Amino acid sequence: MTAKIGELLAGVNDPSDLRKLKVEDLPRLCNEIRQFIIDVISANPGHLGASLGTVELTVALHYVFNTPFDKVIWDVGHQAYTHKIITGRKDIFHTNRMYNGISGFPRMSESEYDAFGTGHSSTSVSAALGMGVAANLNHEPDRHHVAIIGDGAISGGMAMEAMNNAGVSNANLLVILNDNGIAIDKNVGAIKDYLADIVTSRTYNKIRDKIWLMLGGGTKYGKNSRAVVKQIGNALKLTLLNRSNLFEAFNFRYFGPVDGHDVIRLVKLLDDMKQLRGPKLLHVVTVKGKGYERAEKEQTVYHAPGVFDKKTGEIREDKCHNQPPKYQTVFGRTIIELAEKNPKIVGITPAMSTGCSLNIMMNKMPDRTFDVGIAEQHAVTFSAGLAASGMVPFCNIYSSFLQRAYDQIIHDVALQKLNVVFCLDRGGLVGEDGATHHGSFDFAYLSCIPNMTVSAPMNEEDLRNLMYTAQLENKGPFTIRYPRGRGVMPEWKTPLRELPVGKGRIIKDGKDAAVISIGHVGNDALQACLELEKQGSSVAHYDMLFLKPLDQELLHEIFKKFKRIVTVEDGTVIGGLGSSVVDFMAENGYQARIKKLGIPDRFVEQGTIPELHHECGYDVEGIVTALKKIL
Repeated sequence: MTAKIGELLAGVNDPSDLRKLKVEDLPRLCNEIRQFIIDVISANPGHLGASLGTVELTVALHYVFNTPFDKVIWDVGHQAYTHKIITGRKDIFHTNRMYNGISGFPRMSESEYDAFGTGHSSTSVSAALGMGVAANLNHEPDRHHVAIIGDGAISGGMAMEAMNNAGVSNANLLVILNDNGIAIDKNVGAIKDYLADIVTSRTYNKIRDKIWLMLGGGTKYGKNSRAVVKQIGNALKLTLLNRSNLFEAFNFRYFGPVDGHDVIRLVKLLDDMKQLRGPKLLHVVTVKGKGYERAEKEQTVYHAPGVFDKKTGEIREDKCHNQPPKYQTVFGRTIIELAEKNPKIVGITPAMSTGCSLNIMMNKMPDRTFDVGIAEQHAVTFSAGLAASGMVPFCNIYSSFLQRAYDQIIHDVALQKLNVVFCLDRGGLVGEDGATHHGSFDFAYLSCIPNMTVSAPMNEEDLRNLMYTAQLENKGPFTIRYPRGRGVMPEWKTPLRELPVGKGRIIKDGKDAAVISIGHVGNDALQACLELEKQGSSVAHYDMLFLKPLDQELLHEIFKKFKRIVTVEDGTVIGGLGSSVVDFMAENGYQARIKKLGIPDRFVEQGTIPELHHECGYDVEGIVTALKKIL
């Protein structure tokens, strides 16, 4: 597509071009960048709201700091589109998140300006601190390190651990707190309330600004003026806010809050802060979706709105009737059904209530639904505590995010055989978000844990029945893993029934070869078998439904009948279904030719889900090809 490029933006191909502009030209440049982002993202979906909110901050950072010598690290990376545009990727920005295009997140391999790869939250301060310490060890005292972290991500335990460490270091570190009051959904927790107190205390901010101006903006009397402002500021916080400064408790010098959309003031402030060594924090207040009315008003919807009309803001949704629902919707509706009958059921999510559809229960049963913020480790152990007290927690976490809580799964849940139901959303390849978000490894990292049940539905009916089964009696830790996107059953609301744990099933009989699958990808496996049927080959299809415990009785039946087998899974081929089937064959003395299909032993980049399945060789065409090779 062709997006409009403004006159100033046309001349900015890297930050050195940016620094040639007069500071008075920067507001106009910011407007051109904002319009360029809207033009591109309206046709090529991406993370709109966060990037619109950080245009001025990004321009100011690259204007003041000598990037890439100075290091700028973006937490998560949803907000890094302006950064990409002004660091040499403007002309290819239209390929953002596309197959073989640029990543939607910062990637070290993509640009020297991407100082650190991100995609998950709360990592930036740790990375920047590590770089700052390395600079000291390498005798580079003039190298600056900037971590930009949101008010949602800074509440994550890892960010707090990093700040605790940074506060006693001599690293040249600047943390910029991008405070817009929202991550994807509205932020929650005590830190959110604390930041709101600082931002909304008009009396404190008014007095602080008057003192700052009286002392010449912090430069008239040099270091002494800063000391005076700090002392008076601390007194004001104690008096007017009835609390001391959280960040200064970590031994950071705190500045703010300041308007994150005043690019000229940001430039002056950042230039002044460059002169201060050691850990410091600048509190910047921004508006997510800034400059685009619909995105400002509907911040959750326009976090990543898909294709939309840039003039009206109308999102162009698929209007097809009688199409299958998303697995996320099935989860959200089914947990309500279960919770209405079982008062012990509660729902937990780490800041993903809308994405996983737990917001449906949150709206109907707010006292039994808990958004714990961006805190996956806490979400798991919090669920363990609920289970230890007789509740049945449904802990809904994206597959790639659950990786962050692996010790808690083992130590706090599985070891104690607690009945926590892990509803593992976004299992398998997720599409345009790429390598940081693919749920590639969950089959492998969960199936090796004692006491853990691991299951994956082939369709919406299976998901409902697995959820129903998991909350019956005390079944210990129980994982239900399902993909992003739509299922296959328009009429999905079937009667709930208990499933025998550890039992698979035959989907289609055959005599020449067998396909063994698990999860939604079994629908492609069935289609491949039917395609081969038309070509004269008879292929059986078995759906395991459970990876652990594995249905050994069914596997004995398969190996006694077939010498040619293909396994199919939307997960890594190492340690998943294929590995389990091969292990079973070896342990029981069977001999067969087995081809394992799934995610290969590498990190898969971004693209549509069909494109990525085709690349990895387990779409319908890939399964047919694999079967033909062994028939």
